[in-house]
Amino acid sequence: MANAPVLIAYIVKDRPSKKSRWLRIGVAFPHDKGSGLTVILNALPLNFDGRIVLVEPKIDPEEFPPAIPPPADEAG
Repeated sequence: MANAPVLIAYIVKDRPSKKSRWLRIGVAFPHDKGSGLTVILNALPLNFDGRIVLVEPKIDPEEFPPAIPPPADEAG
């Protein structure tokens, strides 16, 4: 899996007469073996309308930390 996400996952809650509320819940990476994406969600809301929005990052993806930290070196 690449270290930088290509898409960011949000849930969007529309609110009457207010701006919609966007909550980041995960990331998507190109699939390791062929076409497609691997999606990693850090949260799944219990009360939402079922809409998850995937958008490209607005900043350079290289600035994102890895979604899953590498395992600690057990020998060290």
